[in-house]
Amino acid sequence: MSKRTRIIGIDPGLRHTGWGIIEVEGTRLSYVACGVVEPTPTLDLADRLAAIHEGLRCVIHDHAPEEAAVEETFVNKDPRATLKLGAARGVALLVPALAGLPVAEYGANHVKKTVVGAGHAEKGQVRMMVKVLLPKAEFRTDDMADALAIAICHAHNRGVHR
Repeated sequence: MSKRTRIIGIDPGLRHTGWGIIEVEGTRLSYVACGVVEPTPTLDLADRLAAIHEGLRCVIHDHAPEEAAVEETFVNKDPRATLKLGAARGVALLVPALAGLPVAEYGANHVKKTVVGAGHAEKGQVRMMVKVLLPKAEFRTDDMADALAIAICHAHNRGVHR
């Protein structure tokens, strides 16, 4: 009998940091929870990062995942926005690491390829496949669906990161 493992997937962002938790047992996936940490947009950068830290810390405390996966930052046309997103991603890596969880990182195209079968899939395709793979999942936003997709990607690639 294979061990059941709880995984948190995190889709970092300064305005919306999505999180999704699944359990994997062998090849069977099951939905646990998902949500989004949304710092007040008028806060300065340091306070938004602190809010993301506290939000993720509470999620990890409440749901007790054993492994974490975080989406890698893509470089966009605005270097300042990329650096700020990198700061949010740093918090998303730090919180599970401080909780003692092993943390894996995956690029967006790898997540899409794993979940949808195409590395340049659209958001709607990701949402649809997350719903197919986790029929009981209830997500309201792309951030939540993306976080669940990151957790699913990790479930399929865990052996590589051990």
